[in-house]
Amino acid sequence: MAYNIPQRYEFRLRVHPQKLAEVRRAVGAPLRLWGRGELVTPAAMCVTELLSNVHKHAASPECVLTLENRPYGICAAVFDSETSLPVVKEPDFLSECGRGMFLLSKTAHEWGTDLHDHGKTVWFTLRAEAVDP
Repeated sequence: MAYNIPQRYEFRLRVHPQKLAEVRRAVGAPLRLWGRGELVTPAAMCVTELLSNVHKHAASPECVLTLENRPYGICAAVFDSETSLPVVKEPDFLSECGRGMFLLSKTAHEWGTDLHDHGKTVWFTLRAEAVDP
């Protein structure tokens, strides 16, 4: 029996810091299903950072997280209602905050933002090691 495995997942979330571990587990499930187990840890870290930014900086904790399986790896994106863009800055490693987008920028193969009429999408890609860039 052949299964038709969805290549895109969408999660509608209300971000709360105490729920981030649950979201990280939810991110891992489709990646493992797609055979992208090596990307679970970096994807979970990057998604956690994007969701933390929603919690800290967006007027509403409501957002949409999408995960897509691509031939080269995965693409993840978070849409929220805030139009201000994230900023990558050289972190103060002694501080307890301010390192997230720096870490994402060093972990993801690509990342970016897309502005929309009612918010923005922040996305990143991770390449599978077995796939040439």
